Amino acid sequence: MAIIAIIIVIPLASIAVYGTNSNQQISVVDDQKLKVISSFAILHEFSQKIGQDKIDAISLVPIGIEPHDWEPTIRDVQEMQKADLIIINGIGFENWVTDLQENNYRGSIIDTSIGILDENSDERDDHDERDDHDHSTDSHIWLNPVYAKIQVQNIASAFSTADPENREFYYTNAIKYVEKLTLLDSKIENELSGCKSDFVSFHNAFSYFADEYDLRQHAIIESNDSHGEVTAKTLENVISTSKKLNIQVIFSEENASIKTSEIIANEIGGKVLILSPLEVASGGTYISKMTENLDNLKEALC
Repeated sequence: MAIIAIIIVIPLASIAVYGTNSNQQISVVDDQKLKVISSFAILHEFSQKIGQDKIDAISLVPIGIEPHDWEPTIRDVQEMQKADLIIINGIGFENWVTDLQENNYRGSIIDTSIGILDENSDERDDHDERDDHDHSTDSHIWLNPVYAKIQVQNIASAFSTADPENREFYYTNAIKYVEKLTLLDSKIENELSGCKSDFVSFHNAFSYFADEYDLRQHAIIESNDSHGEVTAKTLENVISTSKKLNIQVIFSEENASIKTSEIIANEIGGKVLILSPLEVASGGTYISKMTENLDNLKEALC
């Protein structure tokens, strides 16, 4: 445990808090709780795991709403203006952040992708021969448990900077949760080892996941938005690729119409399963939903 604590706490302590006012640190008066707003459900869950009863946590996007479709109302903006910290995914996932900055938001916006893009770039330098995945339209870093750990560390660092009296509390909770994410990572790696590598996702959400576990994603919709256009040419290409690679499972998503995936599955004599990008708030936790994804990937690949 001491070694694990050293491994986790040192990176946590070294991670900078990035916000609209990079030099601003929010002080908590007496026992007042941090008011934390997360941009969507997964970051809200991460924040709750770390902050627990020391924070007042809110998720911006309502249950059942696709984050890509969501835009803040005037009331949402007013609520955000009251927050000490706003936790975002980054990498262009929250297109409303610029407007918030222009409205002179006085708190800190915590970009949880900090440290991930640089690391991903280094990994690509080290694995040029195998890395042919396209990240240009993918902001779904949370689907890679290794990157999710960095997001958790960034949040814990932000909480500790804003509320130094509870620093140990936040870091301890982060260490415990990171341990669970490490176990999840090991489980995925071990259980997909030796299986086939090509799978068809509904939209381009799993490139970071695919990179981590030596898989190859073929997306029906190539954009970051699951509501992108599906053309006859797209269907033809996916069907052709699936037949060529002997793919028998076509994935869909919880909030997407299953019809497109069914058309492809019928053409190849396969079936449809769900591979969730965990964007829309629903039942289950990050770990339980990722485990469900793993089970369906094993059925498709192993």
